[in-house]
Amino acid sequence: MKKICFQGEKALFAVAVVTAFFLIAGCGKREIKNLDAKGRNIVCFGDSITFGYGVSPDKGFPSSLSKMISMPVINAGLDGNTSSEGLKRIDSDVLSQDPYMVIIEFGGNDFLRRVPVDETIENIEKMVEKVQAHGAIAAIADISAGMVLKEYLPYYKRIAREKGTLFIPSILAGIITNPQMKSDFFHPNETGYKLIAQRVYQIIKPYLKE
Repeated sequence: MKKICFQGEKALFAVAVVTAFFLIAGCGKREIKNLDAKGRNIVCFGDSITFGYGVSPDKGFPSSLSKMISMPVINAGLDGNTSSEGLKRIDSDVLSQDPYMVIIEFGGNDFLRRVPVDETIENIEKMVEKVQAHGAIAAIADISAGMVLKEYLPYYKRIAREKGTLFIPSILAGIITNPQMKSDFFHPNETGYKLIAQRVYQIIKPYLKE
C-alpha cells in the first residue's frame, strides 16, 4: 500500500513539474510592443534590398508585399544607405508617413564599408526605439543567410527579444547563393524580391489590420 502511494506521489510530482514548465514558458513569451498602433501604413525602411536595386520600382519586395495585403505599403528604401545614414532620415522618411508598422532592413552596406558591428546594432536599436516611441510596431528583417553576414544574426535576435519587435529571419536565404534569383552578385531579381515579400508577409500577417 505504501509503495502504491509513493508511486502516486511521484506521478503527481511529475505532473506538477510539467505543468510548472508550461506555465513558466507561457509567462516568458515575448510580447510585441504597440499592437494597438493607430497608424495607417506599412513602411519598408532600409537600403538597396528594400529600395529594389536591380529591378523596376514595381518589382521590389515592398511592391510585391503591397499586393498581398490590404494596407498601404510605402517604400522608404534608399540604395547605398548605411544604418547611420538611415537613422538620420528616419524622422522625415518614416515617422512622417503615419506608420502602423516599420520593417527595418539594414546592415549590408555597413558590412561592405566595414562599419563595426556594434555601431550598426546601436543604430538599429535607436531606429527601433524611435519607431516604438512614435507608437508603431517595429519589425527587424534579418539579412544573414547561412554563413553570409552571420555576425549580425545574434544581435538582430537580441534586439527583437529585448525591445519587443517582430523578427523576420533570413530574408536572403537561398537567394544570395542562387544566381537564378539575383540580378547581380548580391541583389535579388524579381523572383528573389517576390520571395522576400512572401517571407515578410508570413511573419507580419497575424499583426495586420483587417
